[in-house]
Amino acid sequence: MSRVRWRTASTALLGKLIGELAFEGLLRPEPDGDGHLLDLGAVRYAFTAARGAFGGWRVDPASLRRIPVGRYGPGAPGPADDVQLFLVEAAGVLGVAPVTLANYLLEITSTLAADVALAASALPVAEVAKLDHTELEGHLTGHPRLVANKGRIGFSASDVAAYAPESRRVLRLPWLAVHRGLGRFRSVPALSEHALREAELDPGTVAAFTAVLRERGLDPDAYVWMPVHPWQFDNVVATMWAPEVAGDRIVPLGEAPDEYLPTQSIRTLSNVDRVDRHQVKLPLRILNTTVWRGVLPEIAESAPVITQWLKGLWGCDDLLAGWRTELLGEVASVAVAHPRVDGIEGSPYRLRETLACVWREPVEPRLTAGERVWPLAAVLHVDQHGQPLVEEFVARAGVDRGVWVSALLRALLRPLLHLLFHYGVTVNPHGQNILVIEGPDGLPARIAVKDLVDDVSLSLEPVPQRGPAPDEHDPVLPRRAWPALRSYLVNAFLVGVGQPLDLLLPGTGLWERVRGEVEAYRRRFPALAERIDAVDLLGPRLPHYPLNGDRLLVTGYAEQPAHRSVRPSGEVPNPLAAVTGIEPPDGW
Repeated sequence: MSRVRWRTASTALLGKLIGELAFEGLLRPEPDGDGHLLDLGAVRYAFTAARGAFGGWRVDPASLRRIPVGRYGPGAPGPADDVQLFLVEAAGVLGVAPVTLANYLLEITSTLAADVALAASALPVAEVAKLDHTELEGHLTGHPRLVANKGRIGFSASDVAAYAPESRRVLRLPWLAVHRGLGRFRSVPALSEHALREAELDPGTVAAFTAVLRERGLDPDAYVWMPVHPWQFDNVVATMWAPEVAGDRIVPLGEAPDEYLPTQSIRTLSNVDRVDRHQVKLPLRILNTTVWRGVLPEIAESAPVITQWLKGLWGCDDLLAGWRTELLGEVASVAVAHPRVDGIEGSPYRLRETLACVWREPVEPRLTAGERVWPLAAVLHVDQHGQPLVEEFVARAGVDRGVWVSALLRALLRPLLHLLFHYGVTVNPHGQNILVIEGPDGLPARIAVKDLVDDVSLSLEPVPQRGPAPDEHDPVLPRRAWPALRSYLVNAFLVGVGQPLDLLLPGTGLWERVRGEVEAYRRRFPALAERIDAVDLLGPRLPHYPLNGDRLLVTGYAEQPAHRSVRPSGEVPNPLAAVTGIEPPDGW
């Protein structure tokens, strides 16, 4: 591993760390000439930074300098290229507990190793822009706000090389037969269990798997079939589920021939041999980006129900149909609750979400001639030469930057605003959950929304247009007050994507165009003014959600009985409140 490449990656990660902790108010750099100075007592860090919307920071890694402070005052500035050292030096100012600090250092170091590996195989953005969306996933750099975004606690180095998206290695999936007394299959009404099996497996594989069961004297119809991630099979199924395997309640069937690539989320895999086959979401007992990456049985079981309900709304809405907004439903699942652990009240959720599968519709069959698709996260990708991928997208369209941004907002914001204001429904539109579909002219034309279950919330207030929701699935369809519903749109898209995009494409009037879309929606639907006012997207300040601070100062690394949402802390200035809206060019 190149020492120069390691230093470069460490410096870049240090710059991101300082910027994000300053954004969250955990560090308070002071102005110093043309730059900023961060005083940690025994050491200071000097740097320059661009300030973004919502009070954000983008630290220039090349400007970072470390200044030791001795008995007689500050010493000579030196290199600032050790992100682990910085964390140790800043721990006292941050107030991080020693146990949390030690564990966070592990996540930071794993992230840094992954960043170095990414840099070693990085392509210029001109080449990345040509990739299919499944391949493109392996070139992206991870969550824009979380600093330790590739911690993957539980993976070894060889596991990362085999299964991480940046490794870009295909893998095949083992399949299991799970006795119906243990595993529960659910699907949307249009998809039967056997139809799904025949769609996902070729006849020869179905015959071979059936023979495995018959040779053991078992009735194939007494079992549901499901894929499992090979890492999970080796590290969890073969150990934690060993009694069920020994008793033929779980039967390994063998490996299916199709090859898959992991997406940025790692546990979701795309079929590269047959792109018309479903994506699969499979649990992994690793800790990454604040949570263990499993799939709870109740989440898997409810996924098709929620998909069917949302498809009902989708299919009856003329606006969503006119915008050709796609819903990639989670159409089938197998949920397997552990017969012992699941019944222990207060048991850690990471031990209850070890065996499940969710099948998600692929985007490829929805595309028409000349369309291409990329994950929304791609607009934030910057190559090793500092060139943004989004500039390639703009150049491909052959239009002004502002025109391109307007097209992106038209495709993305309108359906999200309509879901929120008209139905009281919000999805989580971060860079992994939204696919942007580019038209033949190169402009963003429409979006596909995915990852629905556990990422959809409803208004606490009943909404007639929404009709009755599947109330038995309250744990995965939480009800929230109108101001709380906006947090998904604000934090996942406006802060998580819009703020860094505005720094990559300055001068486009991004916030003026966002405000223009909100105002245009209000004009189009004056009867919804009360809801729009209750959400208050255009107010002067918005609640702040400190993603990194929550890990460092609140959650730590203690076992949790349930997934825990980040709580707001303080407020940030709203850039939408300080601008005059630009009316959308199509004047809808």
